[in-house]
Amino acid sequence: MAVRAVRGAVQLDRDEAGHMDERVGALLTAVMERNALTADDLISIWFTATPDLHSDFPAAAARKLGIVDVPLICAQELDVRGAMPRVVRVLAHIESDRPRSEINHVYLGAAAALRKDIAQ
Repeated sequence: MAVRAVRGAVQLDRDEAGHMDERVGALLTAVMERNALTADDLISIWFTATPDLHSDFPAAAARKLGIVDVPLICAQELDVRGAMPRVVRVLAHIESDRPRSEINHVYLGAAAALRKDIAQ
């Protein structure tokens, strides 16, 4: 089994903890479903949030989904002028037999504009 990485992002409408849980939960669910993953396939997940998000840690949404024994870490995204606001990004390291070309990266809603080169 190989170690692979899955990327994804979602833009929040507002900086509220419940909304963050909902949107990040939807992102993680989509990453898992589109790549036929279970929690046992996860090695670790990095989360970044843009500097305008303060209401909660994105990793809290993963814990609420039942991802409880996987190492998670949160960091602040670079504060780049003109960057899309209120964005949470994920980088999940997984075990998978899929070739790299068959990994499905997930960019939900307006965040799809961040990676127009990746088919959604």
